[in-house]
Formats: sequence, structure tokens, C-alpha cells
Amino acid sequence: MEIKTRRAGDAAIAEIVSEKLIIQSAGDGADLVGNLYFQGFDKAIIHEKNIAPDFFDLKSGIAGEILQKFSNYRIKLAIVGEFQKYNSRSLRDFIYESNKGGHICFVQSVDEALSRWK
Repeated sequence: MEIKTRRAGDAAIAEIVSEKLIIQSAGDGADLVGNLYFQGFDKAIIHEKNIAPDFFDLKSGIAGEILQKFSNYRIKLAIVGEFQKYNSRSLRDFIYESNKGGHICFVQSVDEALSRWK
């Protein structure tokens, strides 16, 4: 895993770059939050391909646990991916509501994430 520093205005944003799954469990999410927090990041971008599919099954509870950690540590998170492939109405509703709030957002590109935080 590599953490690339991106910029949006004056903010330093961590982009998580990897060819492997980074988040497979709530514990992995907590580890990532701690790592980002102690490096001084308050915004992060992670790609859908680096998150286990169970995250996107809201019944598993993994998404709720992980996103609560990001919220508790006040780290804004953008998840970059193509979410139309998920047929879950509850996930679509969750994405819609998350994107309205601004703390957690689901976007299609890194550029879209960065433009939200300018």
C-alpha cells in the first residue's frame, strides 16, 4: 500500500493506492484510520477495488463500522468507483444520503473527489 499526497486548496489529502485489498474487515478500516490520523491527514481517497465486496453489502455491517471510525476521527472519505453495478436499493439510498452530507462521499473519479474538497 502506498499513500499518495494529493492537494485540494490548502488541504493535504491521502490517496490510498494499491493493487491489493486494503479493507477486508472492520479492523482493517480501523487500522487505516489510525494510520491516516497519526500522519496528520483529515481527508482520504480509497478506491472501490481496494475494499472487499462485503463492505457494499450493508447487511454485513462492515461499512457502518468503518465509516463510523472515519467519522469519529473526523477524517473525510471519498470512495472512488462504479457503484451502479450494485443492485441493492439500500446501498443506492445510502450512497445518495452520504453524498448529501459531505463527510463520506462516493464518486466516480479522484478528480471528482478533489473538486468536492476545494
